Amino acid sequence: MRIVLSHFMSLDGVVQAPGGEKEDTDGGFAHGGWSMPYFDPESMGSAIDEAMSATEVLLFGRRTWQVMAAAWPDRAGDPFADRMNEITKYVVSGTLTPSDLSWHHSNLVRPGDLLDTVAGLRAKQGGDVQVMGSSSLAHTLIENDLVDEYRLMIVPVLLGGGKRLFPEDGQARPLELVSSTTAATGTQICVFRPAGPRPS
Repeated sequence: MRIVLSHFMSLDGVVQAPGGEKEDTDGGFAHGGWSMPYFDPESMGSAIDEAMSATEVLLFGRRTWQVMAAAWPDRAGDPFADRMNEITKYVVSGTLTPSDLSWHHSNLVRPGDLLDTVAGLRAKQGGDVQVMGSSSLAHTLIENDLVDEYRLMIVPVLLGGGKRLFPEDGQARPLELVSSTTAATGTQICVFRPAGPRPS
Protein backbone atom coordinates (compact mmCIF):
# COMPACT_ATOMS: atom_id res chain seq x y z
CA MET A 1 0.00 0.00 0.00
CA ARG A 2 1.16 3.53 -0.74
CA ILE A 3 1.10 6.47 1.68
CA VAL A 4 -0.40 9.45 -0.17
CA LEU A 5 -0.59 12.98 1.26
CA SER A 6 -3.51 15.01 -0.15
CA HIS A 7 -3.56 18.71 0.67
CA PHE A 8 -4.85 22.10 -0.34
CA MET A 9 -1.80 24.37 -0.05
CA SER A 10 -1.41 28.11 -0.45
CA LEU A 11 1.32 29.46 -2.69
CA ASP A 12 3.40 30.21 0.42
CA GLY A 13 3.04 26.65 1.69
CA VAL A 14 0.25 26.95 4.28
CA VAL A 15 -2.17 24.04 4.72
CA GLN A 16 -4.00 25.21 7.86
CA ALA A 17 -7.82 25.27 7.83
CA PRO A 18 -8.49 25.30 4.07
CA GLY A 19 -12.10 24.24 4.40
CA GLY A 20 -13.80 26.22 7.15
CA GLU A 21 -13.60 29.41 9.21
CA LYS A 22 -13.32 27.64 12.58
CA GLU A 23 -11.58 24.51 11.35
CA ASP A 24 -8.26 25.36 13.03
CA THR A 25 -7.58 28.75 14.61
CA ASP A 26 -4.32 27.78 16.34
CA GLY A 27 -1.83 30.63 16.47
CA GLY A 28 -4.61 33.14 15.81
CA PHE A 29 -5.03 31.90 12.23
CA ALA A 30 -7.74 34.10 10.72
CA HIS A 31 -8.09 32.78 7.16
CA GLY A 32 -10.07 29.59 7.70
CA GLY A 33 -11.85 28.46 4.54
CA TRP A 34 -9.31 30.16 2.27
CA SER A 35 -9.41 27.44 -0.41
CA MET A 36 -13.16 27.56 -1.03
CA PRO A 37 -13.25 30.57 -3.44
CA TYR A 38 -10.71 28.72 -5.60
CA PHE A 39 -12.52 25.39 -5.78
CA ASP A 40 -13.31 24.28 -9.32
CA PRO A 41 -15.73 21.33 -9.13
CA GLU A 42 -14.90 20.05 -12.60
CA SER A 43 -11.13 19.67 -12.35
CA MET A 44 -10.55 19.67 -8.59
CA GLY A 45 -13.59 17.55 -7.80
CA SER A 46 -12.46 15.09 -10.45
CA ALA A 47 -8.97 14.90 -8.89
CA ILE A 48 -10.43 14.26 -5.44
CA ASP A 49 -12.71 11.52 -6.81
CA GLU A 50 -9.75 9.93 -8.59
CA ALA A 51 -7.70 9.90 -5.39
CA MET A 52 -10.58 8.43 -3.37
CA SER A 53 -11.19 5.69 -5.92
CA ALA A 54 -7.65 4.40 -5.29
CA THR A 55 -7.87 4.80 -1.50
CA GLU A 56 -8.42 1.83 0.78
CA VAL A 57 -7.53 3.45 4.12
CA LEU A 58 -7.67 7.00 5.52
CA LEU A 59 -5.07 8.06 8.10
CA PHE A 60 -5.78 11.14 10.25
CA GLY A 61 -4.35 13.15 13.09
CA ARG A 62 -6.75 13.76 15.98
CA ARG A 63 -7.96 17.25 15.04
CA THR A 64 -8.64 16.42 11.39
CA TRP A 65 -10.40 13.18 12.36
CA GLN A 66 -12.64 15.10 14.78
CA VAL A 67 -13.55 17.68 12.10
CA MET A 68 -14.36 14.90 9.64
CA ALA A 69 -16.22 12.80 12.20
CA ALA A 70 -18.44 15.78 12.99
CA ALA A 71 -19.26 16.36 9.32
CA TRP A 72 -19.61 13.18 7.28
CA PRO A 73 -21.88 10.78 9.23
CA ASP A 74 -24.85 13.17 8.83
CA ARG A 75 -24.44 13.31 5.04
CA ALA A 76 -25.37 9.71 4.28
CA GLY A 77 -26.86 9.25 0.83
CA ASP A 78 -24.28 11.35 -0.98
CA PRO A 79 -21.84 9.03 -2.81
CA PHE A 80 -18.71 10.80 -1.51
CA ALA A 81 -20.08 10.89 2.04
CA ASP A 82 -21.00 7.22 1.84
CA ARG A 83 -17.45 6.42 0.75
CA MET A 84 -15.99 8.47 3.63
CA ASN A 85 -18.25 6.70 6.10
CA GLU A 86 -17.63 3.16 4.90
CA ILE A 87 -13.85 3.29 4.41
CA THR A 88 -11.39 2.03 7.05
CA LYS A 89 -9.98 4.92 9.08
CA TYR A 90 -7.04 5.24 11.47
CA VAL A 91 -6.68 8.18 13.86
CA VAL A 92 -3.39 8.91 15.60
CA SER A 93 -4.01 10.28 19.09
CA GLY A 94 -2.62 10.13 22.58
CA THR A 95 -5.81 11.55 24.11
CA LEU A 96 -8.78 9.86 22.40
CA THR A 97 -10.05 6.57 23.78
CA PRO A 98 -11.71 3.71 21.88
CA SER A 99 -15.08 4.84 23.20
CA ASP A 100 -14.57 8.22 21.47
CA LEU A 101 -14.44 6.59 18.04
CA SER A 102 -18.09 7.12 17.13
CA TRP A 103 -17.36 7.44 13.39
CA HIS A 104 -17.82 3.99 11.87
CA HIS A 105 -14.73 1.96 10.91
CA SER A 106 -12.33 4.16 12.91
CA ASN A 107 -9.33 2.62 14.62
CA LEU A 108 -7.10 4.22 17.24
CA VAL A 109 -3.32 4.40 16.79
CA ARG A 110 -1.18 5.65 19.66
CA PRO A 111 1.63 8.04 18.60
CA GLY A 112 4.28 5.57 19.71
CA ASP A 113 2.81 2.93 17.39
CA LEU A 114 2.51 5.18 14.33
CA LEU A 115 5.70 4.24 12.50
CA ASP A 116 5.14 0.51 12.99
CA THR A 117 1.50 0.84 11.89
CA VAL A 118 2.47 2.73 8.73
CA ALA A 119 5.28 0.30 7.95
CA GLY A 120 2.79 -2.56 8.30
CA LEU A 121 0.33 -0.90 5.93
CA ARG A 122 3.05 -0.21 3.36
CA ALA A 123 4.04 -3.88 3.48
CA LYS A 124 0.51 -5.01 2.58
CA GLN A 125 -1.01 -5.47 -0.85
CA GLY A 126 -3.87 -3.07 -1.43
CA GLY A 127 -4.92 0.44 -2.38
CA ASP A 128 -3.63 3.74 -1.11
CA VAL A 129 -3.49 5.03 2.45
CA GLN A 130 -4.55 8.65 2.09
CA VAL A 131 -3.67 11.38 4.59
CA MET A 132 -5.89 14.47 4.42
CA GLY A 133 -4.88 17.55 6.39
CA SER A 134 -3.19 16.46 9.63
CA SER A 135 -0.07 18.61 9.20
CA SER A 136 1.72 17.31 12.31
CA LEU A 137 1.15 13.73 11.20
CA ALA A 138 2.32 14.63 7.70
CA HIS A 139 5.54 16.11 9.13
CA THR A 140 6.28 12.84 10.92
CA LEU A 141 5.67 10.78 7.80
CA ILE A 142 7.83 13.06 5.64
CA GLU A 143 10.66 13.15 8.18
CA ASN A 144 10.72 9.35 8.26
CA ASP A 145 10.63 8.94 4.44
CA LEU A 146 7.26 7.20 4.57
CA VAL A 147 5.47 9.22 1.87
CA ASP A 148 5.03 7.60 -1.54
CA GLU A 149 3.05 10.37 -3.25
CA TYR A 150 2.02 14.00 -2.72
CA ARG A 151 -1.25 15.16 -4.26
CA LEU A 152 -1.24 18.94 -3.88
CA MET A 153 -3.77 21.55 -4.91
CA ILE A 154 -1.63 24.68 -4.91
CA VAL A 155 -3.98 27.64 -4.55
CA PRO A 156 -2.99 31.08 -5.89
CA VAL A 157 -3.19 32.92 -2.58
CA LEU A 158 -0.58 34.07 -0.05
CA LEU A 159 -1.64 33.66 3.58
CA GLY A 160 1.38 35.12 5.31
CA GLY A 161 1.67 32.44 7.98
CA GLY A 162 0.10 29.33 9.40
CA LYS A 163 0.79 25.62 9.62
CA ARG A 164 2.83 24.29 6.72
CA LEU A 165 2.97 20.87 5.14
CA PHE A 166 6.72 20.42 4.86
CA PRO A 167 9.09 20.13 7.84
CA GLU A 168 11.74 22.81 8.16
CA ASP A 169 14.55 20.44 9.18
CA GLY A 170 17.21 21.39 6.68
CA GLN A 171 16.83 18.13 4.72
CA ALA A 172 16.61 18.16 0.92
CA ARG A 173 14.01 15.80 -0.50
CA PRO A 174 13.96 15.68 -4.32
CA LEU A 175 10.56 15.11 -5.89
CA GLU A 176 9.42 14.12 -9.38
CA LEU A 177 6.44 15.90 -10.93
CA VAL A 178 4.14 13.13 -12.19
CA SER A 179 1.26 15.25 -13.45
CA SER A 180 0.03 18.84 -13.41
CA THR A 181 -3.31 20.39 -14.34
CA THR A 182 -4.49 23.98 -14.01
CA ALA A 183 -8.02 24.48 -12.68
CA ALA A 184 -10.23 27.26 -14.02
CA THR A 185 -9.56 29.16 -10.79
CA GLY A 186 -5.79 29.09 -11.30
CA THR A 187 -5.20 26.32 -8.75
CA GLN A 188 -2.41 23.96 -9.77
CA ILE A 189 -3.38 20.29 -9.29
CA CYS A 190 -0.03 18.52 -8.97
CA VAL A 191 1.10 14.99 -8.20
CA PHE A 192 4.69 14.49 -6.98
CA ARG A 193 6.62 11.38 -5.95
CA PRO A 194 10.00 10.98 -4.25
CA ALA A 195 12.74 11.10 -6.87
CA GLY A 196 15.54 9.01 -5.42
CA PRO A 197 18.68 9.89 -3.47
CA ARG A 198 18.87 13.21 -1.73
CA PRO A 199 21.54 15.68 -2.85
CA SER A 200 24.44 16.02 -0.43
